[in-house]
Amino acid sequence: MKFILSIAILIFSTSCFAQKDTAWIEQVDSNSVIVHKDYRLDLLVKKQAVINEVTSRDGRKTDKGFRLMIISTSNRDEAMAAKTKVYTYFPELKAYLWHQSPYYKLKAGNFKDRKDAEAYQRRLNSYFPKGVFIMNDIIEVKPSKNNEDDSQS
Repeated sequence: MKFILSIAILIFSTSCFAQKDTAWIEQVDSNSVIVHKDYRLDLLVKKQAVINEVTSRDGRKTDKGFRLMIISTSNRDEAMAAKTKVYTYFPELKAYLWHQSPYYKLKAGNFKDRKDAEAYQRRLNSYFPKGVFIMNDIIEVKPSKNNEDDSQS
């Protein structure tokens, strides 16, 4: 009889502890969120990072070439007006404006050949009477599909 009573007490006490444990687990933290992420997402992120690196590397090739110095001024508004004028009259040229204290400098074009730069220099001089100067610079070179040189962009 004692044996059966001992087993009954053991079963009852075990079931009570199990209920307390289960209830405690349910009340751990009502503000927490468990996320089950598919491992393939990490693979996709890594693959996209490689693709981005390769495509941006192709787009940022540089080479020695020439650019046209349009203006160097301490007046920001004057530099912005010059940039607007370049884009208005020469939309095919890419303009580069940067601040090198205390001056704002505007360069334009990506020319591989000096002759191409000289042709644009003559045309730009009519819009900028203070003078446009040809400078040696590192230019952006975009790879062309037909293996032809793109002299300006």
